[in-house]
Order: sequence, then C-alpha cells, then structure tokens
Amino acid sequence: MRLARLLVEKRAGMKYHLARLGMPIMRAAFASIGQRTVIIRPQYLQGVDRISVGDDVIVRDTAWLAAEGAAGRLTIGSRTYVGHRCHFHSIDPITIGDGCVFADNVFVASTDHGRVDRHAVVGTGPIVIGDDVFLGQNAVVLGGVSIGDRATVAAGAVVTRDVPAGGVVDGVPARPLHGSVAHARR
Repeated sequence: MRLARLLVEKRAGMKYHLARLGMPIMRAAFASIGQRTVIIRPQYLQGVDRISVGDDVIVRDTAWLAAEGAAGRLTIGSRTYVGHRCHFHSIDPITIGDGCVFADNVFVASTDHGRVDRHAVVGTGPIVIGDDVFLGQNAVVLGGVSIGDRATVAAGAVVTRDVPAGGVVDGVPARPLHGSVAHARR
C-alpha cells in the first residue's frame, strides 16, 4: 500500500524546490512575504515593494503580480493557493483574505485602459476578496467589487458586482446560482 501511494501521489517538483531557495531574494524585494511562502517562477512582477504575501502561500508558475502607480497595492492573505497563470493587476488596491483558492488562469484586476487614450491605464476601484473564497478556473474579477467570506465563483464567471458571504455565482456577468447547477441552467 505504501509503495502504491508513493507511485501515485505527486511530490513537490524541482521548480518548487528551486523557488524555495530563491525566497530570501524575494523577501528582500517585496513589501513582505510570510513564512513558508513560495512563489514559483513568476511571469511578471511589478511594484513588488507594494506587494504583501502572508504565511504558507503558494503562487504557482507563470503568475503575474503587479502593483502599478501610487495607489497600487496587492495583499494576499495566509494559506492561499494561487494557481498557474493567475494574473493580479492593481492600480487601485486588491486585498485577498486568508485560505483562498484561485484555480488556474484566474484574472483579478482593478485596472482598465482609457477610452480616449488606449495606452493610458486607469483604476476601476478597489477589490476586496474575503477569507476562504474559491475562484474557479478562468474566472475574472473586475475592479470595484467585494467578494464575501466563503463565497464561490464558478469557472469562467465574470464578477462585475459584489458577491455576498457564502454566495455562489456563475455566468457572464456573474449572477447568484440558485439551487443545483442543473436547475440554474434550465
């Protein structure tokens, strides 16, 4: 039984271990990074002096972490998992609570491009994501919204309005899911 488990369970790979070795350099550059946190091969980092990450966080490969402009702040709470290719871009503050799970390809941005000058980047309002929130694969969270504690955002949903604590939303734009998934899609 023990041999079968060893053959089936995935162990931390080389990228994880190399990233752990590089964390002292990250800690010196970021506003703060907690204990046992590992950021694995990020694709893009900007404004790291305004990015704070709690304890026991894993940020998977090719994540994008950006805090742009004077008000740009990104705060990620403890025990949070950030999946592959997640993109966090802050001009207005983004605050993420403890114990959250972001599946692969989640996009969270308090930014947009100007309507007159498409090269100008503007803020769209702060984003607050509570504790123990789950965001499914390819979910999008736009500026100016709050997502309450223990909420669930379905895969592919686009959050344009606040989500209450314990709420479950899906769709484009995201709307509350009532009853079962089968019932909601009828």
